Amino acid sequence: MKLTFLGTGTSTGVPSIGCECETCTSVDSRDQRLRVSVLIEHGGQTVLVDTSSDFRQQALRQKIKWLDAILVTHCHADHIFGLDDIRPLNFRHGSLGLYANERAWKDIRRIFQYVFEPSHFGGGLPQVVAHTVVAGAPFCIGKDLQVTPLEVIHGRLPVIAYRFNDFAYATDLNEIPPATIDGLRDLEVLVLDCLRFNPHPTHLWVERALEYISELKPRRAYLTHLAHDILHARDSARLPDGVEFAYDGLEVRDEG
Repeated sequence: MKLTFLGTGTSTGVPSIGCECETCTSVDSRDQRLRVSVLIEHGGQTVLVDTSSDFRQQALRQKIKWLDAILVTHCHADHIFGLDDIRPLNFRHGSLGLYANERAWKDIRRIFQYVFEPSHFGGGLPQVVAHTVVAGAPFCIGKDLQVTPLEVIHGRLPVIAYRFNDFAYATDLNEIPPATIDGLRDLEVLVLDCLRFNPHPTHLWVERALEYISELKPRRAYLTHLAHDILHARDSARLPDGVEFAYDGLEVRDEG
């Protein structure tokens, strides 16, 4: 399995508009973070998690030519507003499976009403096939990629984390419920939300993320959804062995 970080930044991206802090003015490419999204490739399948508001830029940079499915974690703007930019893929390959929980589907149909209730002719529309996921109910994409949706909590909002065989991706959360803890054990790779060092009411921060990692014991862990509080070169030394700050373009492969 191969996981590629398309974006690792918080909702404002890094650099943040108008900011002149050390991270926002850094020339280290690892401090330049588009909005969060990952690409999963396994068994001949290519799966995108979230169409971030930077999806067009991410797809061009990664040279994405094909997707088999799109999974949605939740419908905050930084995770879903790039959906319209799947149209060039539709032009070449037809409709794409779009997977989301029932709560997210209500928001998707509201935000993208023009897709699901078209009222005009002319101009391309994203072409999707709707699939509803249920936390704890696994499904397969292709023959070899098993996907298990798992519920985490982002403030008051239930968000879907996804487990792919022995990889898992859990962004935008401040709490992992007990049932999901069990679903995140025995992992090769865990990607986990981690906004900054100081506590936050709706996101994990470094100390809390490390507590979850210590409990779950994945072989490797990567922290994402990073704000400009985190300077990659300076702050990486503060992490324990086996834990890293992710950065845009980083590729992670199964070592098994």
